Amino acid sequence: MPDAPATVPAHEPHAGRRSPAATVVALAHACHLGPTVVVTTLCTALALGLGAPAGTVLLVLAVVLTGQLSIGWSNDWLDAARDRAVGRADKPVVTGAVTPRTLRDAALAAVAASVLLSLPTGAAAAATHLGAVAMGWAYNVRLKSTAASWLPYAVAFALLPAFVVLALPGDGRPAAWLPAVGALLGVGAHLANVLPDLEDDAATGVRGLPHRLGRRATGVLAPAVLALAVVVAVLGPPGAPRAVPAAVGVVAVLTGAVAGVVGLRRERSRLPFTLAMVVAVLCVVALVTSGARGAVA
Repeated sequence: MPDAPATVPAHEPHAGRRSPAATVVALAHACHLGPTVVVTTLCTALALGLGAPAGTVLLVLAVVLTGQLSIGWSNDWLDAARDRAVGRADKPVVTGAVTPRTLRDAALAAVAASVLLSLPTGAAAAATHLGAVAMGWAYNVRLKSTAASWLPYAVAFALLPAFVVLALPGDGRPAAWLPAVGALLGVGAHLANVLPDLEDDAATGVRGLPHRLGRRATGVLAPAVLALAVVVAVLGPPGAPRAVPAAVGVVAVLTGAVAGVVGLRRERSRLPFTLAMVVAVLCVVALVTSGARGAVA
């Protein structure tokens, strides 16, 4: 089945009069709130850890937040037909709480705001963040259904911490280990994020890398890649690892190992997904607690 993005129908079904407050709530649900908050918090915390001035920290927060909102809203807009086909009742566009047209308008407004807000950070930083957002949109439009579905996650998550460093005052550049952690975190997050929806995705023609690997292999690989991201975050900065990141790294590796064993032996268990998310959080903790040391080359 060809993988064409869902389009806004000429006449959308009437879902009753929506109050502004109800629309705001629906948009919050449709923006993929969890990933949006996590990515924005990670970038903001990294800016704080790097000693950025308050104005730069707030600018990083606003730029990353609007970029992530645009990616989340464009995903639900473009996937509206697929989500309706499999009855995704957790999606506001399926329940009628928000229309595809509203999601489209919100996504376009958010990406425009993100570009404008990034301009004061400088040309290099703005271009880097725009590249990350473009990768998110490329995934939504087409790449999610290909064997290269991991690629936009790897590139986008590598570019985001680089953007934070480039947004700092001065002419510093990100150390090589920092985007490496981001890339591994992105690939692991992609593998883990798809796990709960593998069957629904496959039913509507989505065949990304996790779908081709299968549930068992994905359930093992996701926590392994995330654990590797933690290891790089702990060992990447120069000098001996600090106590907190080192302890986080040990816990992450052990958690990833447990998740991998469960994924291998119990293919239908949701535990690998849950544990992979725990490892992802630990990766964020390790990155933030290690990130201020040697992140700027």
